[in-house]
Amino acid sequence: MSEREEKRNLETIPVGSLGIIPLEGCRSLGEKVDSFLVRWRTERENEHKDSLAFSGYMRDSYILKAKVPRFGSGEAKGMILESVRGMDLYLLVDVANYSLTYSLYGRENHMSPDDHYQDLKRIIAAVGGKARRITVIMPFLYESRQHKRTARESLDCALALQEMVKMGVDNIITFDAHDPRVQNAIPLHGFETVQPTYQFIKGLLGHVKGLKIDSDHMMVVSPDEGGMSRAIYMANVLGLDMGMFYKRRDYTRIIDGRNPIVAHEFLGSDVSGKDIIVIDDMISSGESVLEVARGLKKRNANKIFVCSTFGLFTGGLERFDDAYNDGTISGILTTNLIYQTPELLSREWYIDCDLSKYIAYLIDTLNHDASISDLLDPSERINTIVAKYKNGEL
Repeated sequence: MSEREEKRNLETIPVGSLGIIPLEGCRSLGEKVDSFLVRWRTERENEHKDSLAFSGYMRDSYILKAKVPRFGSGEAKGMILESVRGMDLYLLVDVANYSLTYSLYGRENHMSPDDHYQDLKRIIAAVGGKARRITVIMPFLYESRQHKRTARESLDCALALQEMVKMGVDNIITFDAHDPRVQNAIPLHGFETVQPTYQFIKGLLGHVKGLKIDSDHMMVVSPDEGGMSRAIYMANVLGLDMGMFYKRRDYTRIIDGRNPIVAHEFLGSDVSGKDIIVIDDMISSGESVLEVARGLKKRNANKIFVCSTFGLFTGGLERFDDAYNDGTISGILTTNLIYQTPELLSREWYIDCDLSKYIAYLIDTLNHDASISDLLDPSERINTIVAKYKNGEL
C-alpha cells in the first residue's frame, strides 16, 4: 500500500454500513469508486473487523441495486431493490449526462439536468427516511450557473439545495462550484466544494515533458474575474505569477440570454515566451476560452494548456481541433466527473483527469466520521509531485 493510503488509518467505527447508489448517468464513475473501496477495505488491517459495529464492512461491492423505470408518458418512479435501513448512503449523480435517453410517447428523448435532478429526488424519496445518513455527491452542481439574482428571476441552485435538505439529505459534496456562496442557502447543513487542482497538475505533468515550473517560464491565467480564486491558489502552490482577462460586454443588447462579449482585456505581467495554464470551472461552448488563448498567443505566449473541471463542449469539438492544429492550444484537461464522449477521449489534445480515487477517499473517510480537511487541501501532494517531476521521477 502506498504511503498515502496508509495515512487513511481509519480505526473509528463507521457511521453505518456503507451503501453507494450511483444513478444511471453516473454508473461508470460509481463502479470505479466502488472498486477502490472494496480493495482498500479488504487490505485494511483493523482489529475490530469482526465486531458487530463493523458488520458488512468488507463486501464484494458497496453499490446498492436501485432503478428509475419510466412510463410511456415520460413519468417515472424511484425504486430501491434492497434494504437501506441504518445505512450511511452516498448518492452519485451526473446532471450533465445528456447521453441517456428515455421513451416519451414513442419518441426518443434525451435526459436534461432537470430529469437527472428529478431522478435523484425519486431515489431519496424511495429511501423513505430509513437510512442513517444521506450524502449527495453531485460533481456538477445542478443549476449552479443560476447562483445569484440580478433581475426578476428564479434562484434555481439555492432552491435545489434547500429542497434536498428538506428531503433529508445531510451533506452535499460538489466539485468546483460556479460560486461556492450558494451554500448560504443551507447554512446549517454540510456543503463541500472540492477543487481538483492536484489532479490537473498530476495530469499535466504526467503527459507533458520538459515543462519548467518557475515564474520565469510559466504563468497561470484566469479567463475571467469570477475564477480568480482558482488561479490564485494554483499560482501560489506552484510559485508562479498569475494574470486574468476580463470580459468587456455590450450591455445594450441580449443575445442567447446574455450580453454579448465585445473584447477580452488582459491584466497581468508579460506572458511572452511563457507556458500558460488557463484554469476555469467549465468549458461550455469553448468560445471564450479559445478567445483567451488567441489573446495570449497575440501576446507571444508559448504553449497554452486549458484546465477545466467540467468539459461540456456544447458546441462540439471541431473548434478545439482547429485551435490545436493551428497551435493556439497545446492541450485541454477536464475531469471524468461528468459524461465524456468517446470522440473526446480519442482526441490527441485531450488529457483525462480521473477523480474516482479521490471520491473513494472522501467516501471512505466520511463513512468513519473522520476529518476530510487534509483531503480538501492538496498543497502538500502538489509540492511532492512537482518535486518528483523536477527530479525526472514521473
